[in-house]
Amino acid sequence: MDRREFVRHTTLATLGTALLAGCSGGPGGGSVAPSAPVKPSGPATPLPAVTTGRTILGIDTFAAQGFAAVKGLRCGLVTHRAGFNGTGVRTADVLARAPGVRLTKLFGPEHGIDGTAAAEIGVKNAKDARTGLPVYSLYGATRRPTPEMLEGLDVMVVDFQDIGSRSYTYISCLRLVLEACFSLPRPIRVIVLDRPNPLGGEKVDGPFLDRKWRSYVGSYEMPYVHGLTIGEIARWAVATPGVLELDEATRRRGSLEVIPLQNWSRARTWDQTGLTWVPTSPFIATPQAAFGYAMTGLGCQLGEFTHGAAGQLPFRFLKAGKRKSVEIVAALGAAVPGLTLEPRTLADGTQGVYTTISDWSRFKPCAISLHMMRQSCLWDPSNPFARATATQRELFIKHTGSEAFFEELRTKGARVDLPRWLAKWDAEAAGFRARTAPFRLYA
Repeated sequence: MDRREFVRHTTLATLGTALLAGCSGGPGGGSVAPSAPVKPSGPATPLPAVTTGRTILGIDTFAAQGFAAVKGLRCGLVTHRAGFNGTGVRTADVLARAPGVRLTKLFGPEHGIDGTAAAEIGVKNAKDARTGLPVYSLYGATRRPTPEMLEGLDVMVVDFQDIGSRSYTYISCLRLVLEACFSLPRPIRVIVLDRPNPLGGEKVDGPFLDRKWRSYVGSYEMPYVHGLTIGEIARWAVATPGVLELDEATRRRGSLEVIPLQNWSRARTWDQTGLTWVPTSPFIATPQAAFGYAMTGLGCQLGEFTHGAAGQLPFRFLKAGKRKSVEIVAALGAAVPGLTLEPRTLADGTQGVYTTISDWSRFKPCAISLHMMRQSCLWDPSNPFARATATQRELFIKHTGSEAFFEELRTKGARVDLPRWLAKWDAEAAGFRARTAPFRLYA
């Protein structure tokens, strides 16, 4: 599936040349860098809620445990650019140097293990310069680890920083790794080192993915903003029939452990963790961009809106063709409670608005994208959704998740019944929250 049309608007490609230092009036700021392992079966007893103190990453707890779960075992590691511990050392280097740990292979997802490859660009196998270990690409000739890649491993460690949105592909990579490791005649145990959801764990919002449209940019039937950590996603996926593409006997043979965070609660957004942000991909260089990805990415696929300009303020600066800032504010400024659109003019004269979260408690992350879709139809009565090519249609549905929603946009344009869709997705989000509650690790 060619994602280039989506990438043109919402790519995780090159770094912006000007990045906002903070997210005024709302979460998303911060700076860059669990207890014993838990099994996915059965409900967890969530760790108590915390309000102060620095969050401790799963890799640091793993080290404090002396890496007991992997001592003497042959290990693989799936990681990426943001795979660092709390003191700025790569997880790959931590494990390679750990006494008694036999790290033998590395695996990298989209953007590569160093996080520099643009979205949609295949990555080749390589050799890690620091450790000398082979690096197998899971975004090249294959996205699923092959039996040959996994040969000789006893355990696979996964250390990804996710950003809380369904279409961000690291959680898709996680699913394929789980399936591949569990499918072998001698299943490979998987250990996930948990990391915070930068959006926190309280917001569950946006369009729900219909199973028919599962893909690499939407591997799970979940709302667009899922409200889980990567460790919690793994627990839910492994314990719930039908989430992984495995038969029941194979699923039940699999073994998962999650090394939880310490000192993190669902109310904590990234700016409250005390951690330093390491870019998770070229265009998510700041936590502000991670928040913007959830907010505006869906609304920039079809229609007049695009995010950023000349690489500046990715996912946070919105422009609409040649329209003035005041036109955008007039059209959408009051559309979403808790969101303020600030008029901005860039150095080259480009006009648009900066999306500022002014009231996190009232704010629904995906709402502005949905209003952008409707507004594009108001500004363009010929309806950009009606003109979509087959490729654009498929790409839109794979990201948004609902064929029925696209068809209403295509046939009704600006008359789309947004209140009905928002109510429907709110109900589905509540159901998802209830279904995943037994696998949550944090209060």
